[in-house]
Amino acid sequence: MTSKIHLLSRFAAGLHKNIHNQILCKNVAPRKILVAPYCTAHPVEASPQSAPVLPEPVAVLPPLIVQLDQPVGPSSSEIRQAWVENMDAAEERKLGMVELHPEVFAAFPKLHLIHDNMRWQRLYGRVDHATTKTRAEVRGGGKKPWPQKGSGRARHGSIRSPIWKGGGVSHGPRGPKSFFYMLPYSARVGGLCATLSVKLAQSDLHVVSDLGLPSAEAGFLQQLAERRLWGPSVLFVDDTDEMPENIARAADGIPHFNLLPVYGLNVYSMLKHDTLVLTVAGLERVQERLLRALSLPDNRAVKHTDVGILR
Repeated sequence: MTSKIHLLSRFAAGLHKNIHNQILCKNVAPRKILVAPYCTAHPVEASPQSAPVLPEPVAVLPPLIVQLDQPVGPSSSEIRQAWVENMDAAEERKLGMVELHPEVFAAFPKLHLIHDNMRWQRLYGRVDHATTKTRAEVRGGGKKPWPQKGSGRARHGSIRSPIWKGGGVSHGPRGPKSFFYMLPYSARVGGLCATLSVKLAQSDLHVVSDLGLPSAEAGFLQQLAERRLWGPSVLFVDDTDEMPENIARAADGIPHFNLLPVYGLNVYSMLKHDTLVLTVAGLERVQERLLRALSLPDNRAVKHTDVGILR
């Protein structure tokens, strides 16, 4: 053991002396030592034909400094704007601009509120009709099948007991069962604002002057949506439930184009369709009602739980 340690120490001392002498001599190229991180350095002999070229030092870029007083993106308090488009022709024309309130159309997209609204809308109309009969509802079994004692068989009081074939069911479903529950008012308002903000941020919200079409053919409405890249499913929302006749007939021939009055606007319908098309009157109604709902204190919001938000 001592001899090995002695040989290793002599080898290291000689290696250090050899490298030091080659560095001091100008005519002899120094040996190249490759050192891996967290590893022991191993000497590598240089090629006699050409001197080894040491790698260039890597330039270190200065860290990116972002000034806190300079906003990176649009602030949530800035007023948003949207173009008002036409519906009388397939070619898109800009008729003007409309301002959108940041409290409604620039809200933070809280996914838990959107999920709560989705789950609530999918469950409040669900009714489970599964039902089973108890031993009191099954036909027959009013008489004791055999005496309590003397026959050698187990004791039974009715052949419609749950342990008998054809008997009643214990702890079974007793439908119809409703899954209805009421989502809090603040969660419904927050879900609408978050969904509208997401639609606007993804360029899936379009504002039109009205829903008047020059033709009642479904092909015209389909061509209009294809030219404007509205996607395969579109939801048209107006201020009133009396839609123009042409768009009502045209949308009736396209399964994924639906019409909805403004008081029926909901999170599930907006997420179900790729594009949301609002009229100017419907946009003003939505914005007015949601701002009013956001300004209500908690004690007044509780009284409006069973009243439509956008009605």
